[in-house]
Amino acid sequence: VQLQASGGGLVQTGGSLRLSCRASGRTFGNYNMAWFRQALGKEREFVAAISWSGGSTYYGNPVKGRFTISRNYGMNTLNLEMSSLKPEDTAVYYCAADALLRGGSLSSPSTFTSWGQGTQVTVSS
Repeated sequence: VQLQASGGGLVQTGGSLRLSCRASGRTFGNYNMAWFRQALGKEREFVAAISWSGGSTYYGNPVKGRFTISRNYGMNTLNLEMSSLKPEDTAVYYCAADALLRGGSLSSPSTFTSWGQGTQVTVSS
């Protein structure tokens, strides 16, 4: 699975951004997907995940109620709607695909076998 993330940028505190991740190389409905982020000097952090069917979604505690993950099967695209952004949301955001479906935790980076190149999100105070 090849992934291409886009949509990052600079936004003020309280603003909104929409990230997208276009997938190719394998039937889009055959793998779970997720967003992770990594701030400078910190470990990669789970943001949100969505099951292969789109029927289940999961969120990290810092983003619950502010971010929404979704997938568009017609466009082979994973999306992340981010609102009420805070300076602590500043990070490089990565999309990921779990193509093996071995039942690993969707909040763990080690579960995911394919990664996009990352897109920078900067929230100014």
